[in-house]
Amino acid sequence: MRSNLPLCSASAWLLASLVVSTTLGSGRSAQSPNIVYVLFDDMGYGEPGCYRTDTKLKTPNIDRLAARGMRFTDAHSASSVCTPTRYGLLTGRYPLRIGQFGVLTSYDPPIIPESRLTVASLLRQNGYDTACIGKWHLGMKWENIVKPKGSPPIGSRISSGPNQLGFDYFYGFTHARDIGTIIEQDRVTEHVQEHRNQPLMIAKAIEWIGKRDQEKPFFLYFPMCPPHTPIAPSDEFDGKSGATDIIGNDPKYGDWVFQGDHMLGQLLDALDRKGFTKNTLIIATADNGAAKRAYPPLRAEKASIYEGGHRVPFIASWPATIRAGSVSDQTICHNDLMATCAEIIGAKLPDDSAEDSISILPALLETTRQPIREATIHQSAGGDIAIRQGKWKLTFFKQGGHALYDLDHDIGETANIAGQHPEIVQTLRDLLEKHTREGRSSPGKPQPLESAAWRLKKPK
Repeated sequence: MRSNLPLCSASAWLLASLVVSTTLGSGRSAQSPNIVYVLFDDMGYGEPGCYRTDTKLKTPNIDRLAARGMRFTDAHSASSVCTPTRYGLLTGRYPLRIGQFGVLTSYDPPIIPESRLTVASLLRQNGYDTACIGKWHLGMKWENIVKPKGSPPIGSRISSGPNQLGFDYFYGFTHARDIGTIIEQDRVTEHVQEHRNQPLMIAKAIEWIGKRDQEKPFFLYFPMCPPHTPIAPSDEFDGKSGATDIIGNDPKYGDWVFQGDHMLGQLLDALDRKGFTKNTLIIATADNGAAKRAYPPLRAEKASIYEGGHRVPFIASWPATIRAGSVSDQTICHNDLMATCAEIIGAKLPDDSAEDSISILPALLETTRQPIREATIHQSAGGDIAIRQGKWKLTFFKQGGHALYDLDHDIGETANIAGQHPEIVQTLRDLLEKHTREGRSSPGKPQPLESAAWRLKKPK
């Protein structure tokens, strides 16, 4: 188990232990929860109603989940664009460690080797049924496609994809620019119109949940398309949100967000019908900030190193364990999923896995007020990197130079105060270099460096 629980009191540790006690022969806890991870695509921090009361978007189910669970105010994606974030989410590792800053295309090779432990393979090894339904965007090998042009034809086969990385079942699409190509398990099964994709995804997810039982826990990873382009609401939602004058001037954007929120609601209802809700940890979050939509006071949007690029909505509900209506200001990251799952099920993580993952179980249990992460590293699409510790955020720009921000007093990152605090700059620089050099930021043996794609420039 990997966490900062020594920071907690003895009584707090006892409470946490009750959740992960009584390990069975399968390696899982007697009370292992089901785990559902819902990933919105390009949903900005200021879009859900529970995060911004003056939002013009309708998100009743995100708000419903927040009311019965915990809302995090300082949660971050591993990157400000989607492919590297998904790498971090599933591997528990910063994507900069493999030099992944941009996004993949339909025919790009996989960036997660089959030998690397993922959240899905960890849980499957410990008795879970596992499924990924939705957008993959981590690359895969295409068989017998020599000169790819356009979408892969029906019958095309893949390997080194979700099935080889711990998912028993996969139904989805490569990425949003080819949303009409449907893949089931290891082959393309059909081509559909863009507005039909998401109804197919949610129907398959509900069907899969319906086949589960109380005897075996399950992990469902549901990475949807909304609000990412193509903005293609189905007829049921076209014109139904009433949000036609939001930032971006796309009259259907609000409907698309509304449809994504409704899909979350359908998942919640499916869990309720099966009696799974009480012992299901369900997380709803986003892979990065909103595209071309800034939400002050956060600065900038998707792809940026500023807070608007990677500070995201993050809500966790687990009625048997998490206090309803609670709010946490702990700094957390999508990478933390694997260490959290490992602690919940009582599994030990190997040193060569989840190198940047810290369990957020103490935050979910509210057993500590101390920071659970020593620091958090952020990256932009263009190669900027920042390290965050407490209120301090030190950013190194790819083109050169650096900036220090005090987020407690300047969440909008308007004033560079690096010159006023050279000691803070040096401390954070040293910590970033340490985490880079050791190949990890979590406790464990140092791991080999894998990429030299980005190195700090020596200060003048």
